[in-house]
Amino acid sequence: MIPETDRAYIAGLFDGEGNVYYKQTMKKRGNKKAYPTWNIQLEVSMTEEPIIRWLHEILGVGSVGKKPPHKTSMGKKMQWRWRCSFRDAFYVCCLIWPWTHVKLPEIQKIIQHYSERKLKIMNNKVVDLKEYKQLMSLE
Repeated sequence: MIPETDRAYIAGLFDGEGNVYYKQTMKKRGNKKAYPTWNIQLEVSMTEEPIIRWLHEILGVGSVGKKPPHKTSMGKKMQWRWRCSFRDAFYVCCLIWPWTHVKLPEIQKIIQHYSERKLKIMNNKVVDLKEYKQLMSLE
């Protein structure tokens, strides 16, 4: 379990340096007809590699990569990026939701998106308490 102080710190880090992608687009594969698909992703980018590595380690989801400065950017530092998507993004949103301010509307959309999907799975089905807790657990 991630300590509350770490989750609050991650929320502040995310509010300041993070991005939320929650968008439905039309996607086409091969010669088939385009269909709607969701792009759900969280990202934190900064020049401090140890913070990005710590974030990845403490959350246990996502990936870390680096983005070199643009060729025309003289004197700029290497940028490090942590990313996660889909259900991993839902997990992180649930962890940091109580402490997020700036990114709160987007985070609530992701939480609502996956919460509604869980309810659809459980609709018209008798679920025992143990199974319900497993479906609704955040960790």
